[in-house]
Amino acid sequence: MEYSFLGGLTLMLLMADPFGNIPITLSVMKTVPNSRRVRVLFRECCIAMVMLLLAMFFGKPFLAAIGLSDAALSIGGSVIVMLMAIRMVFPSKEGVFGDTPGGEPYIVPLAIPALAGPSTLATIMMLAASEPDRLWEWGATVVITCAVCFVVLASADWLERHMGEKLTLAIERLTGLLLAMMATQMFLSGLSSYLGNLPALGG
Repeated sequence: MEYSFLGGLTLMLLMADPFGNIPITLSVMKTVPNSRRVRVLFRECCIAMVMLLLAMFFGKPFLAAIGLSDAALSIGGSVIVMLMAIRMVFPSKEGVFGDTPGGEPYIVPLAIPALAGPSTLATIMMLAASEPDRLWEWGATVVITCAVCFVVLASADWLERHMGEKLTLAIERLTGLLLAMMATQMFLSGLSSYLGNLPALGG
């Protein structure tokens, strides 16, 4: 399955789900002084960006080293995305990523797994593996995605006051529905790639 730059960016933004991460951000930032919140969020978004870029550049060689194909990456990624989508459409009290520790967040839970979680890592690895000659474009989608996440999460207090809990939940569920459809397409693309390679494997 081929993605345009806009399509890849849209998929990455849906995976990162900045609006869905507003409740997590508000929860883990309660004990952080107001003067440090923007700096902490910027640090976490930068960590997530570095992790995603590392996955983009080195994920393919790592997968090849352990014998995983592009089809396996696409199908496995679709399963992760579908599980995330289900938790977004039918939320639990622990949230999409489960329980989060208290105190000032450092890497966990904002950078990983909220932003650079299994779904976003699998997505950027899938994009890089599908069209490795467009790495600069996929790198740009990572940078833009993390920048958008920073802006949204830095505005979490304001957004919660003006959007309200119901609208935030509605956006998260809508995002979950879109992810479920994308997960289905990723699974079908991976299955098609696998079945297409069966004659070659047999020969």
